[in-house]
Amino acid sequence: MRLRALLRTDGLGLRLLGGEDELDRAVRGVMTTDLRDPSRYLTGGELVLTGLAWRHGPADSEPFVRILAAAGVAALAAGEAELGAVPEDLVAACAQHRLPLLAVNESVAFATITEHVVRRVSGERAGDLAAVVDRHRRLMTAGPAGGGPEVVLDLLGSDLDLRAWVLSPTGRRVAGPRGLAPLPHETAAQLAADGLAAVRAGRRRPVRTSVGGEAYALFPIRSAPSGTPRGPAIADWLLAVRADASDWPEERLDLLDGVTQLIAVERDRRDAARTVRRRLAGEVLELVQSGAAPAEIAARLRVAAPVLLPGLGAAPHWQVVVATADGAGGGQAARALLEEILVAPDAPGPEVADRIAVARLGEEAVALVPLPAVAADGAPTGDDAAGQGPEGLVAEELLDTVRLPLSAGLGDGDRITLGVSAVVHSAEGLRGALEEARHARRVAAARPGSVCAAGHQELASHVLLLPFVPDDVRRAFTARLLDPLRDYDRRHRAELVPTLEAFLDSDGSWTRCAARLHLHVNTLRYRVGRIEQLTGRDLSRLEDKLDFFLALRMS
Repeated sequence: MRLRALLRTDGLGLRLLGGEDELDRAVRGVMTTDLRDPSRYLTGGELVLTGLAWRHGPADSEPFVRILAAAGVAALAAGEAELGAVPEDLVAACAQHRLPLLAVNESVAFATITEHVVRRVSGERAGDLAAVVDRHRRLMTAGPAGGGPEVVLDLLGSDLDLRAWVLSPTGRRVAGPRGLAPLPHETAAQLAADGLAAVRAGRRRPVRTSVGGEAYALFPIRSAPSGTPRGPAIADWLLAVRADASDWPEERLDLLDGVTQLIAVERDRRDAARTVRRRLAGEVLELVQSGAAPAEIAARLRVAAPVLLPGLGAAPHWQVVVATADGAGGGQAARALLEEILVAPDAPGPEVADRIAVARLGEEAVALVPLPAVAADGAPTGDDAAGQGPEGLVAEELLDTVRLPLSAGLGDGDRITLGVSAVVHSAEGLRGALEEARHARRVAAARPGSVCAAGHQELASHVLLLPFVPDDVRRAFTARLLDPLRDYDRRHRAELVPTLEAFLDSDGSWTRCAARLHLHVNTLRYRVGRIEQLTGRDLSRLEDKLDFFLALRMS
């Protein structure tokens, strides 16, 4: 702000005593002092407030003013409470060194002037920074801009003394001020949890919270690429500012909103850059799912390897991870979250997620995870994936660092479940790995809790074997047992197949099964008798029950 504007402010009790030609000087701060030599605390541009306690006689004024002028202060304001009128020797010294001199009425506290100057200067600096942010946003919208979000976070630090970080929904640090130690992951995870919980509850920005005795203001970064519907809130990034925002003016809140919009542009660009990799992963998985020949799958993988595995080359070992987000955004949320879950929480920046190929198959998110080379000591190299050890991904370890924030972002009844396959060493094993991961996810879904995972080690023996049964054997086995029932159902609408499923799920209990199907027990006995007649099997025998169970699972 200018000295001229300060003098015009009613209520500050300021009166000009000298320096009329210097009123266009800019005031960049304020300092109160009664030291004879305050130079070590001056950086230039300050309004210096003094009660004149340093002055013991007329000879003291000129040395004091000379020090202020050499430091480049904007003006000197002397209080009248101690000595009454401002001494003439001080007026003369200020005129000699061309330093504007103001008198402060004895009824006005220095704190009142300080508060006014700080508020005005902070607002103007925020306005200047807002212009920089807006210019940077336009650059990022038009094309790649050097530095990315870190540039704006550095500006927040240098111009407004605000320390800010961009966090993923799992609490991973995406960006932060350069030269500053990263947030501890425990702090970041708690901030992400608080932010997601606030968004779920519909709280207005900024979300004020405290972690480890430090106050933070949280701003969600809503990502919405042009022409596409806004994504699920649980997959949003978060801007965490270490500050108490309880008394922030609306201008500063608007500035931080502008910063979040800028970062959203960067996230949308990175999300768009993953489109080709996601599509290629989807094509490979569609081949796997459709039962294509292993040679065809291997050929497609070789073509896709430069995109799916940037910088890693061909990967002979793979794992498959399947995730769903029931009630929390469906397949779109599952894909975005799985891309984060599969990245180690201490891996900085968004680029590490670019080595994760996640496709969306309906409401499922499916990841093809290449395993790194194994060193002589049995440890993996290049370990950028979370929960990864010598044997590959471990299901429960994937959730160790993300369960807190993700659980906080889920509503009642919402769930995130994922399953992890065993390691396979060729394209021929991918179909089995996909089905194994799906079975493991079903095991996880049967557990209590909103965020659950299961791995291949936890599958029951028959479930573990099913994915690896050759396709021709599957088709022949299921056709021999189930086709007669399906044909009969098509002709008579008898619902024999659903009845068979319910009978087995009820452990052969006539009463429970009849109640489940809302049938009379005699009607159920008639249907089971028809099933046995059409198939030549006896549902009172354990072997025949097991055959039907496996046929239904493989169909």
